[in-house]
Amino acid sequence: MRKFKLQVQTTVDGYMAGPNGEMDWLTFDWTDDINAYVDALTKPVDCMVLGRKLAEGFIPTWEAGPEGETQESIDQMNRIPKVVISDTLTESPWKNAVVAGGDLAETVNGLKSRPGGDMIAYGGGTLVSNLIAADLLDELHLFVNPTAIGTGMPVFPSGAYQRLRLVAATPFDCGIVALRFEPKRES
Repeated sequence: MRKFKLQVQTTVDGYMAGPNGEMDWLTFDWTDDINAYVDALTKPVDCMVLGRKLAEGFIPTWEAGPEGETQESIDQMNRIPKVVISDTLTESPWKNAVVAGGDLAETVNGLKSRPGGDMIAYGGGTLVSNLIAADLLDELHLFVNPTAIGTGMPVFPSGAYQRLRLVAATPFDCGIVALRFEPKRES
């Protein structure tokens, strides 16, 4: 079965956005070491899962070729097929993307059962919370930025009890630390 990974930016106090969706706390000056980590993380990926709200900005931004990104990264992000989780869209307005609604666990488990490489989720907040609450992820890559904001949209939803095993902690020159966790599941 395919591995389903989450890559999410977070503050040291566990928020992926401020109370009104602010992302001004992100560390943008990534260094070569974190870029190499992300390249290795996404290399085996052949399916990207996004929430509708994130997809509305994410997909057009990559299609336009964001400034500061290498052409190789832009091509890879545009090449990877995307599944947009939405109960409001019925069809995809984007190239190389399909819309899936309904039961999240059924959708994700159906994707995981298909042949192929790894899958990765980037968010947004509702999707990340729902994936964690439903215990659908095989790896969590939390990119902890050296900032605390005190309140906002938490990575881990209230009541989503989950035991995790730390696999690796990787500090980067830009100040971000990647924490790689796997769920500790009963055998």
